[in-house]
Formats: sequence, C-alpha cells, structure tokens
Amino acid sequence: MKERMLNGKPCLTFEKELAEERQHQQRLQFKFNNLDPDDFKGRIALLKEMLGGTGERVWMERPIYFDYGKNTYVGEGFYANTGVTILDGAKVTIGDNVFLAPYVGIYTAGHPVHPHPRNLGIEYNFPVTIGDNVWVGAQTVINPGVTIGSNVVIGSGSVVTKDIPDNVVAVGNPCRVIRKITEEDRNYYFRDMEIDKELYDYAETGVDIENNFGSQGE
Repeated sequence: MKERMLNGKPCLTFEKELAEERQHQQRLQFKFNNLDPDDFKGRIALLKEMLGGTGERVWMERPIYFDYGKNTYVGEGFYANTGVTILDGAKVTIGDNVFLAPYVGIYTAGHPVHPHPRNLGIEYNFPVTIGDNVWVGAQTVINPGVTIGSNVVIGSGSVVTKDIPDNVVAVGNPCRVIRKITEEDRNYYFRDMEIDKELYDYAETGVDIENNFGSQGE
C-alpha cells in the first residue's frame, strides 16, 4: 500500500505500516508543538528529524501538522507561519526562500467522488511542487497534483487547483493568474507605497537575517 500511495495509485492508508508511520510522525510533532519557546536548537533538530530533507535555514511556527513528514522536502530560507498543515502521502517539494503564511494547507490526498469507494477508505495521493521565491498567502489551499512555479505570490484565501507559472501573482477560488511580476515591483512594498533606500541598504547587508533566521539561540 505504501508503494501504491507514493506512486499515485488508489490505496488504503489504514494499512498497518502506513498507520505506524503516521503515528511516529504524530509523536515527533507533539514534541515539536510543545517545546519550550526558548529551545531554538531543539526545534530545528526536530524539524530535520521529522522531514524528508531540509535546508540549513528553516523555521516553522507552531502548531504544525504533517501526515508523514518524511515525504516533505524544503529548501533553504524556508519559513512557515502558524497552523500550516501538510498531508504528504505523496512527495511535497518546496524550493528555496518560500514563505507560507498562517493556516496554509498543502494536500496531496484526495478521495473518490462516489461514496462507495470513499467509504471503503480508498484514497489517492498526487505530488505537490512549489518553486523558489514563493509567498503563499494565509488560508490558501493547495490541492493534489499542483505545481506552483518560482517567483510567485499566491493571494490569501486562494484555492489552487491547477498549475501556476513562474513570475506571477495569482489569487482566487479557483486560483487564477491576475498579473505578471516585473522588475518595477522591486520598488514597492504595498500597492504604490515605495520601499525607502535606507531600509533597502540595511536589509541587503543580510546581517539580521543570517543571525535570526534558522540559527536562533546560538
């Protein structure tokens, strides 16, 4: 059943091996969600144990939820805000410098439309891929089999049912591209409000990011 699940075939995930893997993940994320807030090293160590692969600069606010954890791979500079849920019966691949806002849901799992196979416990899992430099807005749902390109912003509350190309802003239910992201966007932080040069110069030194993102408590 595990092989079927990982290869996008219909499967029964209450099978013993899969149930034990989910239970092991539950134990790890219980520890993670209940760590002392000052135990930065413990939080990072648990993330590396829980997930299939991580960059060195990763951070997730609590609480978090994974089905398996080991089927999720995240790159450098990954940040997830509170309440993120990832159902990773299939592989979830997340690139570098990806930000997930609060209560984002990434779901590889689905069920048949007809109630008979669904009530028998049959489900399927299709992989989800997110490129580099992506910001996913709060309470967004990413459905099975979706690929989101690089340099993308997904507006809050979106339901992503189809692939999203590189270098765009997309929003809605279902999520649709509303415009391209251009070099001109580099100058603004919200609508027509400009980022001041002093802040840009300070931020581009990278000092605070390197000291505080993924290396807390050292």
